[in-house]
Amino acid sequence: MIQGVEIKELVTHPDERGFFRELIRASDPFFAGGFGQWSQSFVLHNVVKAWHLHREQIDWWYVPLGLLKVALHDLRDGSPTRGETMELFLGDPHPPRIVRIPPGVAHGCKVLSASAHLFYMTSKIYNPSDELRVPHDDPKIGYDWLKRTEIK
Repeated sequence: MIQGVEIKELVTHPDERGFFRELIRASDPFFAGGFGQWSQSFVLHNVVKAWHLHREQIDWWYVPLGLLKVALHDLRDGSPTRGETMELFLGDPHPPRIVRIPPGVAHGCKVLSASAHLFYMTSKIYNPSDELRVPHDDPKIGYDWLKRTEIK
Protein backbone atom coordinates (compact mmCIF):
# COMPACT_ATOMS: atom_id res chain seq x y z
CA MET A 1 0.00 0.00 0.00
CA ILE A 2 1.32 3.43 -0.92
CA GLN A 3 1.41 5.85 2.01
CA GLY A 4 -1.45 8.36 1.81
CA VAL A 5 -3.52 6.29 -0.61
CA GLU A 6 -6.76 5.35 1.11
CA ILE A 7 -9.65 3.16 0.08
CA LYS A 8 -13.15 3.70 1.38
CA GLU A 9 -15.38 0.64 1.19
CA LEU A 10 -18.93 1.73 0.40
CA VAL A 11 -22.11 0.39 1.95
CA THR A 12 -24.92 -0.60 -0.38
CA HIS A 13 -28.53 -0.85 0.81
CA PRO A 14 -30.40 -3.04 -1.71
CA ASP A 15 -34.11 -3.75 -1.79
CA GLU A 16 -36.71 -4.80 -4.40
CA ARG A 17 -36.55 -1.32 -5.97
CA GLY A 18 -32.77 -1.33 -6.53
CA PHE A 19 -30.22 0.10 -4.09
CA PHE A 20 -28.98 3.20 -2.28
CA ARG A 21 -25.26 3.90 -1.83
CA GLU A 22 -23.82 6.99 -0.14
CA LEU A 23 -20.56 8.15 -1.71
CA ILE A 24 -19.43 11.33 0.05
CA ARG A 25 -20.35 13.25 3.14
CA ALA A 26 -18.83 16.62 4.09
CA SER A 27 -18.14 15.36 7.63
CA ASP A 28 -16.17 12.30 6.45
CA PRO A 29 -12.41 12.72 7.18
CA PHE A 30 -11.72 10.62 4.05
CA PHE A 31 -12.77 13.67 2.00
CA ALA A 32 -10.78 16.23 3.97
CA GLY A 33 -8.80 18.36 1.58
CA GLY A 34 -11.55 20.48 0.18
CA PHE A 35 -13.85 20.31 -2.81
CA GLY A 36 -12.85 21.78 -6.14
CA GLN A 37 -14.58 19.91 -8.91
CA TRP A 38 -16.63 16.78 -9.71
CA SER A 39 -16.11 15.23 -13.15
CA GLN A 40 -17.01 12.18 -15.22
CA SER A 41 -14.94 10.36 -17.80
CA PHE A 42 -16.44 7.78 -20.19
CA VAL A 43 -13.77 5.42 -21.49
CA LEU A 44 -13.95 2.58 -24.01
CA HIS A 45 -12.63 -1.00 -23.79
CA ASN A 46 -8.85 -1.49 -23.54
CA VAL A 47 -8.13 2.25 -23.40
CA VAL A 48 -5.23 3.13 -21.11
CA LYS A 49 -5.02 6.57 -19.54
CA ALA A 50 -1.63 6.99 -17.87
CA TRP A 51 0.31 8.49 -16.22
CA HIS A 52 -0.61 11.77 -14.62
CA LEU A 53 -0.23 13.33 -11.21
CA HIS A 54 -0.67 16.61 -9.38
CA ARG A 55 1.56 18.84 -7.28
CA GLU A 56 -1.24 19.92 -4.92
CA GLN A 57 -4.54 18.33 -5.89
CA ILE A 58 -6.10 15.26 -4.27
CA ASP A 59 -8.22 12.97 -6.47
CA TRP A 60 -11.01 10.63 -5.36
CA TRP A 61 -12.00 8.00 -7.96
CA TYR A 62 -15.24 5.98 -8.14
CA VAL A 63 -16.46 3.68 -10.92
CA PRO A 64 -20.26 3.17 -10.90
CA LEU A 65 -20.39 1.35 -14.28
CA GLY A 66 -17.76 -0.87 -15.87
CA LEU A 67 -14.42 -2.12 -14.60
CA LEU A 68 -11.06 -0.33 -14.34
CA LYS A 69 -7.66 -1.70 -13.46
CA VAL A 70 -6.08 1.22 -11.60
CA ALA A 71 -2.34 1.56 -11.06
CA LEU A 72 -0.69 4.03 -8.69
CA HIS A 73 3.02 4.84 -8.43
CA ASP A 74 4.60 6.93 -5.67
CA LEU A 75 6.88 9.65 -7.09
CA ARG A 76 7.07 11.78 -3.91
CA ASP A 77 10.52 12.76 -2.66
CA GLY A 78 10.94 11.72 0.96
CA SER A 79 8.00 9.31 0.94
CA PRO A 80 8.66 5.97 2.68
CA THR A 81 6.84 4.28 -0.23
CA ARG A 82 8.64 6.20 -3.02
CA GLY A 83 9.03 3.99 -6.07
CA GLU A 84 6.28 1.58 -5.04
CA THR A 85 3.47 0.64 -7.40
CA MET A 86 0.08 -0.71 -6.43
CA GLU A 87 -2.88 -2.02 -8.42
CA LEU A 88 -6.55 -2.18 -7.57
CA PHE A 89 -9.81 -2.75 -9.39
CA LEU A 90 -12.72 -0.33 -9.32
CA GLY A 91 -16.17 -1.26 -10.58
CA ASP A 92 -18.21 -4.41 -11.08
CA PRO A 93 -17.80 -7.18 -9.99
CA HIS A 94 -15.53 -5.82 -7.22
CA PRO A 95 -16.92 -4.37 -3.99
CA PRO A 96 -17.96 -0.71 -4.35
CA ARG A 97 -15.26 1.65 -3.11
CA ILE A 98 -13.56 4.97 -3.64
CA VAL A 99 -9.79 5.46 -3.80
CA ARG A 100 -8.12 8.64 -2.51
CA ILE A 101 -5.01 9.59 -4.52
CA PRO A 102 -2.72 12.13 -2.82
CA PRO A 103 -0.55 14.70 -4.62
CA GLY A 104 2.68 13.27 -6.03
CA VAL A 105 1.25 9.81 -6.69
CA ALA A 106 1.09 9.03 -10.41
CA HIS A 107 -2.12 7.33 -11.44
CA GLY A 108 -3.60 5.70 -14.47
CA CYS A 109 -6.17 3.15 -15.51
CA LYS A 110 -7.11 0.57 -18.12
CA VAL A 111 -10.70 -0.30 -19.03
CA LEU A 112 -11.29 -4.04 -18.74
CA SER A 113 -15.02 -3.99 -19.52
CA ALA A 114 -16.75 -2.91 -22.76
CA SER A 115 -16.67 0.65 -21.39
CA ALA A 116 -16.47 2.35 -18.01
CA HIS A 117 -17.62 5.52 -16.31
CA LEU A 118 -15.07 7.08 -13.97
CA PHE A 119 -16.46 9.69 -11.59
CA TYR A 120 -13.77 11.70 -9.88
CA MET A 121 -13.79 14.48 -7.37
CA THR A 122 -10.83 16.80 -6.95
CA SER A 123 -9.74 19.05 -4.10
CA LYS A 124 -8.94 21.91 -6.49
CA ILE A 125 -10.47 23.43 -9.60
CA TYR A 126 -8.65 22.36 -12.78
CA ASN A 127 -5.33 24.15 -13.08
CA PRO A 128 -3.03 23.16 -15.99
CA SER A 129 0.08 24.11 -14.01
CA ASP A 130 -0.83 21.46 -11.38
CA GLU A 131 -1.17 18.69 -14.02
CA LEU A 132 1.97 16.65 -14.60
CA ARG A 133 2.27 13.89 -17.22
CA VAL A 134 4.54 10.86 -17.38
CA PRO A 135 4.62 8.58 -20.44
CA HIS A 136 2.61 5.36 -20.06
CA ASP A 137 5.75 3.32 -20.72
CA ASP A 138 8.17 5.33 -18.56
CA PRO A 139 11.09 2.98 -17.75
CA LYS A 140 11.55 4.50 -14.28
CA ILE A 141 8.05 3.34 -13.34
CA GLY A 142 8.36 0.11 -15.32
CA TYR A 143 4.66 -0.74 -15.35
CA ASP A 144 3.35 -2.96 -18.15
CA TRP A 145 -0.20 -1.89 -19.08
CA LEU A 146 -0.55 -4.87 -21.44
CA LYS A 147 0.32 -7.51 -18.82
CA ARG A 148 -2.60 -9.69 -17.80
CA THR A 149 -3.39 -10.56 -14.19
CA GLU A 150 -1.71 -13.77 -13.04
CA ILE A 151 -3.94 -16.78 -12.47
CA LYS A 152 -3.27 -18.18 -9.01
